[in-house]
Amino acid sequence: MTLKDRLKDIAAVIMLWLMLIWEDIKEIATTVIVTVLVVLLINTFFFKFVAVSGTSMTPTVPDKSIGFSNIISRKLSGIDRFDIVVINSPSRGKNLIKRVIGLPGETISYSDGKLYVNDQLYSEDFLDPDYVISQTGGKRNFTGDFTATLGEGEYFCMGDNRMVSADSRVYGPFTEDEIIATGIFVIYPFSSFGGR
Repeated sequence: MTLKDRLKDIAAVIMLWLMLIWEDIKEIATTVIVTVLVVLLINTFFFKFVAVSGTSMTPTVPDKSIGFSNIISRKLSGIDRFDIVVINSPSRGKNLIKRVIGLPGETISYSDGKLYVNDQLYSEDFLDPDYVISQTGGKRNFTGDFTATLGEGEYFCMGDNRMVSADSRVYGPFTEDEIIATGIFVIYPFSSFGGR
């Protein structure tokens, strides 16, 4: 038997094998394509996949957390003060996860660690007092003093870990169009499992 004959036999065996598994290949390919399309649709219109990189929302949402944020709720209910939001920020090269502090048309200010909105004092109960003390040693102002006035459609957003967060204090206000989802449901790490 020549090399040419052997190659023909090998090719025939491969073709026979491919014919036998062709239905399985089609089924697997169909499953993969449908799954990818469904995930893309869900991630575009219903829930935004979130992978946290950084400590700007610690301890509320720890670094390396994985979860989902609600696109539908954002579209139906709007954006409220103290919502955790996902901000689409292409100019910064990534999505940001922050908390809404100021709403359109408001003047917000921090003085001696206290939040004032249009000169009215607001409590930030979502901040963990033990964490704040651990970060400041009880001696420093956790947020810093400043004042910002928002225009129409602008939101002032900050991380809960104020001493390390790059947020509206750095980038300026975010627009309504940049805020793509609200809330976050952490699925990993399991110790942080649940909604925020």
